[in-house]
Amino acid sequence: MLDFVSPNWLPALLVFIAAALGVVSIAFLIESGREVKRRADFRRQLRGVTKTPDPMRSGPESLFRESKISEIAWLEPVLQALPQISDLRLLLEQANIGWSAGTFLALTVGMAFSVGAGVYVLTGKFVYFIAAAALGAFGPLQFVKRKKRRRIEAFEEGFPEAIDLLARSIRAGHAFATGLKVVAEESQDPVKSEFRHVFEEQKFGLPLEESLLGLGDRIDLVDVRIFITAILVQRDVGGNLAEILDKISYTIRERFMIRRQIRVYTAQGRMTGYLLAALPIIMGFLIWMLNGEYMSILFTDPVGRLLIAGAVILQIIGFFVISRIVDIEI
Repeated sequence: MLDFVSPNWLPALLVFIAAALGVVSIAFLIESGREVKRRADFRRQLRGVTKTPDPMRSGPESLFRESKISEIAWLEPVLQALPQISDLRLLLEQANIGWSAGTFLALTVGMAFSVGAGVYVLTGKFVYFIAAAALGAFGPLQFVKRKKRRRIEAFEEGFPEAIDLLARSIRAGHAFATGLKVVAEESQDPVKSEFRHVFEEQKFGLPLEESLLGLGDRIDLVDVRIFITAILVQRDVGGNLAEILDKISYTIRERFMIRRQIRVYTAQGRMTGYLLAALPIIMGFLIWMLNGEYMSILFTDPVGRLLIAGAVILQIIGFFVISRIVDIEI
């Protein structure tokens, strides 16, 4: 077995994957920064509409129950000093996994070390340990992002029914807070848990604006922003809230149906992108397995290594370009 994993194709494959993941990580950080800016702009715009100041979210009078970053006391201030720790905590909250930021980082380090150590045992070279560790560290992040995406999709599917239930409750004469409680009791997760979160914050005296903005942070959907904006504007200028909610529910259903149609129409483009991204990797790996000497010059010659680096970068750029083309926003 050691003879099978020791040839030159293993380091080349690990370096190739590590380089690809590095570019993807940079793209993810850029996109995360855009999401943070978008949420900040959304909060600032709503505060301009409602004319309310940004309340202090810390200190002895804070209504927020701050969760620990880590279960290890001495590690808490260290993690607090990290610049991206708040974004990581928000991501874990959006995924609703129940992990603290310290647990996630410990799992990431453990996964990286395990994968790297396994490759090091097989190859005996430290450079391959580094490449494999980078690959292993990417796993927990992808798992959390997948959980977040599935949870948001489930919320999106049940959101119109929750708005209808809230509108019926208000039309029956109940207060808005009571309507939130009805939705929290009658809906299915994750809609149920999110509206319960908003209701409990209201119950303990948090301003409605902050409760709804917290919902918008946890569920990063345009439909949720439409809902929050309509509620806060109605509280400022008045109007029939039940009728407004009915129109919002209808709009969200129509948007959801259009998005499904667009997803069907762009399925071929998405599959083309996946195929074009995977085909060079698969073909290169197969050619290397069948005739390693034929491709060895790409890894031994300096020009060949430059060509590989350029191919990786262009391949990833092409994949993202195709993804942007088929990602139609409505």
